[in-house]
Amino acid sequence: MPRFGLFDDETSPNEPYTPESLLCQCFKFVVRNLDSVFTEDAKGYELEPGQALPREICESLIRHYQLCGYMVNDKFIRLFKDKSSTALRYVRLRNSSITDDGLKTILSHRLVELDIAKCPIITDQSLNALNEYSDRLVSLTVGHGVQLLPDSLVYTLALGPWPDPRGYILRAPNLRKLAIRNLFIHRERHYFPLLLESLPNLQELDLSGCSDVENLEYIVKLKHLTHLTLHNVFKIQDSLPHICKVKTLRHLDISQSSDKMGDYTKENQTLAFIVNSLENLESLDISGTNLAGTGIAVHSATTGTDIPGLASRVDRPLLFLGLYATHHGACRRHDIPAKYISGDANEQQILVAASQYLERPEILQRVLNDLYQLFRYESCQDIHTAMSVVLEAMDRHVTAKHIQISGSATLFYIVKNKEVPPLSNKTKRAIITTLLNGMSVHKNDDTMMRNGCLTLCQFKIPQDVLFEYKRLVTILLHVVSEMEQEGFVQRIGIYLLNSLACQVDGSQKQLLGDLGAIDRMLMIIKDRLKRKVCDDVLEVAWSTLWNVTDETAINCQRFLDSHGMKFFLECLSLFHDKDELMRNMMGLLGNVAEVKQLRPRLMDSTFISVFTNLVESTSDGIEVSYNAAGVLSHMASDGEEAWKADTPREIVLHRMVDNIERWSLNSDRNINYRSFEPILHLAQVYHTPECQHWAIWALANLTTVYPEKYCTLVEAEGGLKILGEVVDDPRPYSRIKELATIVIQKCMAYRVSMVEEPQLDG
Repeated sequence: MPRFGLFDDETSPNEPYTPESLLCQCFKFVVRNLDSVFTEDAKGYELEPGQALPREICESLIRHYQLCGYMVNDKFIRLFKDKSSTALRYVRLRNSSITDDGLKTILSHRLVELDIAKCPIITDQSLNALNEYSDRLVSLTVGHGVQLLPDSLVYTLALGPWPDPRGYILRAPNLRKLAIRNLFIHRERHYFPLLLESLPNLQELDLSGCSDVENLEYIVKLKHLTHLTLHNVFKIQDSLPHICKVKTLRHLDISQSSDKMGDYTKENQTLAFIVNSLENLESLDISGTNLAGTGIAVHSATTGTDIPGLASRVDRPLLFLGLYATHHGACRRHDIPAKYISGDANEQQILVAASQYLERPEILQRVLNDLYQLFRYESCQDIHTAMSVVLEAMDRHVTAKHIQISGSATLFYIVKNKEVPPLSNKTKRAIITTLLNGMSVHKNDDTMMRNGCLTLCQFKIPQDVLFEYKRLVTILLHVVSEMEQEGFVQRIGIYLLNSLACQVDGSQKQLLGDLGAIDRMLMIIKDRLKRKVCDDVLEVAWSTLWNVTDETAINCQRFLDSHGMKFFLECLSLFHDKDELMRNMMGLLGNVAEVKQLRPRLMDSTFISVFTNLVESTSDGIEVSYNAAGVLSHMASDGEEAWKADTPREIVLHRMVDNIERWSLNSDRNINYRSFEPILHLAQVYHTPECQHWAIWALANLTTVYPEKYCTLVEAEGGLKILGEVVDDPRPYSRIKELATIVIQKCMAYRVSMVEEPQLDG
């Protein structure tokens, strides 16, 4: 297998709990913040003056850029334009959007290994550059969808008319490995002989899916060939006499993905001819063919095997035998002379198949489906190996929708499995990044988004996904606004988004607003209002707005700027009997009211009347009443001169206090405070003691019901000093001082309970 950089830090199934290296974390930070490390202009990125990067760093930058879900393009490749300050030898550019210009920049480094699979913009214009710089090239992989090589010998823009007097297509004198997959040739029987004639040192050749390979007579000239892969090449039987003359072969793959193309005449004799002719053979793949025979009337006691053609290898078993989707279920037979077998008979065969066919998306999808069935019925034992091949398959074929769907479904069962040890942080991150890569590419596919969201729900949100916060939020905002209304995907997407808005810091809440979360939530609310539907999606949309505006003034302003109060009043009118909805809406308005510069926008007689009436609400216990009183307290805290509403301020405050006194101090709460700063501010509003009453009642309730959570928070934010001043000040009325005393006593009692008990000596 090619080596792609000395500094790669990929998850190993043998070391699933090793932490991610600091170097790997540095690479990921750099590729996610290129503009903070390098110079950027319209043409792309460049190193800063004086910067120079060794080869290992350059190669790993490319690798990690792809692992983090970014598509390599010419702008990124421009980093490596200056060969005096950068160096490349081993480069893998699969799933890239580089052009011929970008590839020329890479080739100018005179590479040792190059993999360009699924790079659809590259054309045969690059062939001259490849030939110019390929004197060191040892390994070249030209994957499906890449037209680097001309498809005809008649004429190409790059090379002019054929036959070319140079007498070669590819000039790479040191090439040891060549893989050209799915190259369609226009009936040119001399094409592959000409291509390979100038590459006499080849040791590994892969022509999978290529057309017009013809009879392979030219293969005999490759005197050093050890690996020959002819997967999905037609009419192999006619070429077997030539193939079997290559006595150096250790690996032969003549498998087919379609059973219609895998029929051989005299199949048992044909297989025997292959293995008897190629004495050095260690690995043979006959998947999708009938070469294993029918398995009927075969006496293994006589031949030693259930596969007649392999009788000569009973005492010298093959290291690997490919029997996946072989006719007559050959992989399910008992006596098979091979150490490792690809098939679907058991877990080991499926895992071997998955690792062996990583470059074959049409077969890989079927294998992943087999693996999914194992996990679905909880019968997979080697979970770490399975996870490793699933992640590798998804990373290699990020544009293959069905591989992403099958892989994500399997990851769901892996992550959900509670019988295995907890996943390491390194493994969690690998899974999450791979999922997001697939979801980003297939964001309009309902099944992929469903699988991805369900799998993400198995992690701790938001803790486990903070490293991919922005990308995940972007994907989820697409889900909740673009996927089917009232569909399952939208529902689970908005639940995830709400979780991402909760228990994160202000910068992340602001990022949610920057990315359009508030407008997307209001779009959902508008849709439900239009259809007069109050469902869990509507409730969670308001909950998300509540969370995203918490201590984030800019998001509160965005809510008001987007006509949020209009939607509030409409929901209040239509769904006033929905407790959860009412609580979420009033919690949000509590956040808005905490922002001093926004309070004048709430100072409207209609709004004041609504808030005052809601103070008397018994909806959802005390929650709606509590939040309405909080809104009014903040508005009243600005003083009499700021009160512009027609409703008299004194009447509103009187009704508020009456309702505060009906609340029980032992009320359980459905609320989570990260800071008491706004409440402690109200506790010092001596000119309006009603504001102090609400604030200190809130502290008394929370420290009474949840002392372990909130007593330390009161102390940490200087609350005891503030409350002590309230008790000593003559202005607050007696009930306020009683509540302040309760808070102080609760905090002191909790402090004493936390002191370690004394112990007797010896």
